[in-house]
Amino acid sequence: QVQLVESGGGLVQAGGSLRLSCAASGRTFSNYAMGWFRQAPGKEREFVAVISWSGGNTYYADSVKGRFTISRDNAKNTVYLQMDSLKPEDTAVYYCAARRSTSTRVREYDYWGQGTQVTVSS
Repeated sequence: QVQLVESGGGLVQAGGSLRLSCAASGRTFSNYAMGWFRQAPGKEREFVAVISWSGGNTYYADSVKGRFTISRDNAKNTVYLQMDSLKPEDTAVYYCAARRSTSTRVREYDYWGQGTQVTVSS
């Protein structure tokens, strides 16, 4: 089992920045690729970004490319999502998730956090 706890969400004005963190416990964190997903009200959960177990490979959704940066610190068992130039359409609950290899598909992830709310005002 891997337990995941997100933090860092909040209310920010358009154009602002937030940094989300996801702390992992349980099995060896460095064995897992880590993904960030988000779900807006009335919409399906969607992929945001993913990072390989080593941190050497990252991939982003087109909607956040160039504005968001995913990173990880395996010594701290933590993955981060730096969000810059935020837009109102980024408003959602953000979730981190873990699986053995990188994927953009929601259904392929084995472990999920409880989510953290991000609200971007215009």
